[in-house]
Amino acid sequence: MRTRETSVPGFDRLGDIDAANVVRCARTLLRRPLLHAASQDGDLLGMIYRHREVLRELFATLLGYRLVIRRRYARLYKSGPGRDATRAVPTLTPRGYAYVALTLAALTGCGKQVLLSRLIDDVRGAAVEAGITIDDEPGDRRALATALRHLVALGVLTETEGTVGPLAGDATAEALITVDTDLLGQLVSGPLSEADGPQRLVELASGDAGVHAAPVEQAVRRRLVEDPVVHYRDLPESQANWLRRHRAGETRLLERYFGIVAESRSEGIATTDPQDYLNDTSFPGSSTVARVAQLAIPRLLDGSTAREGDHRHPVTREDFGRVCEELLERYPAAWSRRAIEDPDSLVTMVVDLLRRVGVLIPHESGDTEWWLLSPSAHRWLPIPDGEPAPAERETEPPAETAVPDLALFDYPEGEPAR
Repeated sequence: MRTRETSVPGFDRLGDIDAANVVRCARTLLRRPLLHAASQDGDLLGMIYRHREVLRELFATLLGYRLVIRRRYARLYKSGPGRDATRAVPTLTPRGYAYVALTLAALTGCGKQVLLSRLIDDVRGAAVEAGITIDDEPGDRRALATALRHLVALGVLTETEGTVGPLAGDATAEALITVDTDLLGQLVSGPLSEADGPQRLVELASGDAGVHAAPVEQAVRRRLVEDPVVHYRDLPESQANWLRRHRAGETRLLERYFGIVAESRSEGIATTDPQDYLNDTSFPGSSTVARVAQLAIPRLLDGSTAREGDHRHPVTREDFGRVCEELLERYPAAWSRRAIEDPDSLVTMVVDLLRRVGVLIPHESGDTEWWLLSPSAHRWLPIPDGEPAPAERETEPPAETAVPDLALFDYPEGEPAR
């Protein structure tokens, strides 16, 4: 029995040009869920405001996301990444994230403008109230300065006179800061009134808790939109079964409304953005880390046996170290000096890159540090520069064989991962 595909009536009534503009706006909001006039892509706010009704309907229907649109800003309340460490802001350490939270608490009572010195005092007061120990050491000042710069980048803070940067090296640095209270009120995605602690707030923000849990179809689409590779084995049984039944319709839906191309295989679905706009990390790439990572993939696959059931390859840090060392020795002139001088750091960066593109999954088992390499890694196998020799003509046609269910993925493609 055929199932009826999900549609967005308001979108379906648009002409081709308006529909293309709505898709562009939707992609921008997925990339920048807090968008204001001074931010990158802020010039699209006018278009987003003009199509606000269709955009609200699109996100509510397909993903269950709430979208707030004003003339000055737009805020898409996406589900949080939960424990996914690959989605962190690169410049923020755990200490930096703590300072972001403390600064938000302090800003609620600061008014429209505040001196940097007064804000620092209020942040320290919020830390005492929260039972967090902070000091005036250089490391703490750098973490606080990074947190403040992040809030400046989001548009919540504006450096009216002076800057927050010198705080990292000078405890007496001063600046006048203007607070955008409207954006401040839109920043936290989880319902604070319902959270009795940090862990509960993360659960509520991820959309997987209690009455806030999304329906099966919306929960699956969120994974497809946000994650470069979704394995059936990693989904709850109800979601995996639903996706298997609807995968053809969902691949069409992703391309129609978000411009995302999905590839379906026996183990799951991988998604890419041909325009490379929604990709968190471009891969393959030209850097030393990206090239070593791509060349390491076939060696890692050949050096381990795929597990039954999910076809993932167990690999350890020793495996990565051995493969990276072989590549450094075989092509010594191809890599950066840093990689040659510090191979341990290279291994760490290669592991981090493959985790961010979705093909490497950490696995906890005793004291051994190891990961599972996804079968989707096959799609990034390097292609030789030379042309292969032509095959000899067969004297008789081969016997017909059954077409196997393709694994994820049996042939390489050079598209970047999100």
